Amino acid sequence: METSASFEYTSSGNMGPVAMIIWLAFIVLMIVSVWKVFTKAGKPGWASIIPIYNVVVMLEIAGKPIWWIILFFIPIANLVVGILMLAGIAKNFGRGVGTVIGLILLPIVFWPILAFGSAQYQPAAAAPAAEPTPAE
Repeated sequence: METSASFEYTSSGNMGPVAMIIWLAFIVLMIVSVWKVFTKAGKPGWASIIPIYNVVVMLEIAGKPIWWIILFFIPIANLVVGILMLAGIAKNFGRGVGTVIGLILLPIVFWPILAFGSAQYQPAAAAPAAEPTPAE
């Protein structure tokens, strides 16, 4: 005698109303948080909802070169550049490695911390250009 369990799988993708409300709440929280981080950094908040342009603005906030946007289209390099970008954002908000790890692993918590916490945007001052020494 063979016993088999029958599992029914439906791929309709229907989500219950409670799950839909929770999902929408998470999306709204993330949009509001990134919008607020952009405005804290002196950038337009609406830029946070425009695909690709929002990455360009994040690179500006992080103090990274804009041409890095090209690296986001290269596999593996995009992961490295994304982490470096988040590290630059955290640094310019006066935060450390813990915030970088949080932004990578738990963004639903750490973007609101940056947005609504006491962190202030302080862009890293550009290093002064070395003056050439007169040749003797």
